[in-house]
Amino acid sequence: MRTLVLTLAFLFSMLIVTAQSEESAIRETIQKYLDGSSHSDPELITSSFYTEADLFLSKKDQELWVLSPEEYANLFKNREKGKFNGRVGKILNVDYANNIASAKAEIAIPSKNLLFIDIFLLKKLKGEWKIISKAATSLNP
Repeated sequence: MRTLVLTLAFLFSMLIVTAQSEESAIRETIQKYLDGSSHSDPELITSSFYTEADLFLSKKDQELWVLSPEEYANLFKNREKGKFNGRVGKILNVDYANNIASAKAEIAIPSKNLLFIDIFLLKKLKGEWKIISKAATSLNP
């Protein structure tokens, strides 16, 4: 009986460790994107995405603005790489099942009084979590 309890406890702890490890890897992917966009690093931004991902963004006077990861990263190309540009990103939550995940982040640009919410869809591809889609909305009127 004791062996059964110990075996079950071990298996349960392994599930928890695996779950924490997957969530950590998902958060790391989202954080790479946040760091890249906060420090004008196009390579870091694109490394977070599946190359054929679609980004559905907010743009004044345009209902839907769709960019590829490369087109999005190019928005930061003419800024000083590595220098903080005023964008502050924070991961709000992560949810996953097997090899798919969703995440939500808040992006603040205090100097422009802007606040965005980003929703990410991720998939584990070749052992690595990649953003396969992103949608953003502005919380400012």
